[in-house]
Amino acid sequence: MSAEQRAGQNSLQRRSAARTAVVWDALQEVLEDSGGPSGASVVDIGGGTGGFAVRVAELGHRVTVIDPSPDALAILARRAEESGVAERVTGRQGDLASLPDLVRDLGPDSEVDVVLCHGVLEIVDDPAAALGALAAVLRPGGTLSLLVSQRHAAVVARAMAGHFQQARALLDDSHGAHGAGGTTRRFTAEEITTVLDEAGFEPRAMHAVRVFVDLVPSSLVDLEPGAASALVELEQAVASRPEYLALGTQIHAVAVRR
Repeated sequence: MSAEQRAGQNSLQRRSAARTAVVWDALQEVLEDSGGPSGASVVDIGGGTGGFAVRVAELGHRVTVIDPSPDALAILARRAEESGVAERVTGRQGDLASLPDLVRDLGPDSEVDVVLCHGVLEIVDDPAAALGALAAVLRPGGTLSLLVSQRHAAVVARAMAGHFQQARALLDDSHGAHGAGGTTRRFTAEEITTVLDEAGFEPRAMHAVRVFVDLVPSSLVDLEPGAASALVELEQAVASRPEYLALGTQIHAVAVRR
């Protein structure tokens, strides 16, 4: 790998750390309170290549990743093997429709303690039905980690890029924009709270995610000494402040099944 390639990789890693720090902090707290001595049973729906799953397994928990892409699951298997957690990570090809059957395959007495649903609710036909399916496989008192795109920040981003008509169209679009890739929804904090309640979840926390990282130029983060760690600290500092929920690119919700 050339010096230029290494620099590019390091830049991506710094950006990734800033984008995921808030969610990872909250998820670690959830996992500390879940499961017994053998760790929690975690299902990661749409978990793809295992960005979170492998890290969760490294903490001693058992993770089942359900994803429709065989290529992503192959990468997941390699990452789990390289990290020494292959025995605690299971990949299954499927989606929300096949979720109940795949969870039953874990064993007749298996209980799911934690479900990760990151970046999935935006692309399903019926978000309420999707959350209902997740509630059905989660044990009572189990925890949902839900990460969704936030609509207000998308409006600002489009406007700052000069796409004023797109910004206006997104402003009140609670049903999602239809395009070549299907439907992409973005949610407000109020909408997420409502749909979680209707699906049988009690929201416990809401976090603003990626408030600044998508706005700060990469060159500043890469070249200014200490800027990357300071950016992470800033994201963590504002994550739990409700006034920043409307500014985050994403919202992370922690909810408990009733």
